[in-house]
Amino acid sequence: MTSRTVTVAAIQSAFGHDMMANLDKVEALICDAAKENAQVILPPELFQGIYFPTQQDPRWFETAYPAAEHPCVRALQKIAKSLDVVIPISFFEKDGPRYYNSVAIADAGGEILGVYRKSHIPDGPGYQEKYYFRPGDTGFRAWKTKHAVIGVGICWDQWYPEAARAMVLEGAELLFYPTAIGSEPYDETLDTHARWQRAMQGHAVANAVPVVAANRIGVEDNDGVSQSYYGHSFIADHTGELMTTFGDTDEGVLVTSFDLDEIARYRAEWGFFRDRRTDLYGTINL
Repeated sequence: MTSRTVTVAAIQSAFGHDMMANLDKVEALICDAAKENAQVILPPELFQGIYFPTQQDPRWFETAYPAAEHPCVRALQKIAKSLDVVIPISFFEKDGPRYYNSVAIADAGGEILGVYRKSHIPDGPGYQEKYYFRPGDTGFRAWKTKHAVIGVGICWDQWYPEAARAMVLEGAELLFYPTAIGSEPYDETLDTHARWQRAMQGHAVANAVPVVAANRIGVEDNDGVSQSYYGHSFIADHTGELMTTFGDTDEGVLVTSFDLDEIARYRAEWGFFRDRRTDLYGTINL
């Protein structure tokens, strides 16, 4: 039997207002992951700065760039090439008069394979993204990179089983979710990290696919609006088991290897995709 192994990594870190300082930190952590032989390395959502959608302020639109011009995309493109790694790069995208919460897929040669735009846009206390971002228009994709075929969703996308299913139906062998999630301003006692993990572990089980999630940590102040981020980044295998995970203050990289051929055999054996009844799923569009 064949064996095709890929090593993946998730970055967990705190971020501040200085884009270049954040970028330097992410670059250093990518290098750390590469030293552990990671081939696909995931930074958190919108690591370019603090998570700014905690409130509505038009000045943040000035921090958006087209994909080809964004400082984070351009810098990590070079890192991907020099280290021979794949990096899904989260960034605030400007496309003419339109703004998106996006990920550029940097292949191991440094080529940008394309951009995924966040499909599900939240709107609530502490997460006022509809003010800043249009709903993504790219659809869910599977990206054929040098090291594996990957699917990438962004934060709120991670709660939707339809998104995970769509990416695996497109051929994704691994799912990656950059995220920025933590406290809920309306209820300081609410900690959602366990259900957040379980939702994605469920995607892993139902699709027989490993899942990698990268979150931020720390307390961030956005002109008097303070919010904390709970970390708990993790890597789950194709049965939903947590292979490795951080707590709420750890900073660094998580690294795990998977045999993709073995997982493909497992997926075929369990028959989740063989036994789908698309003729009965009409109500899913309601």
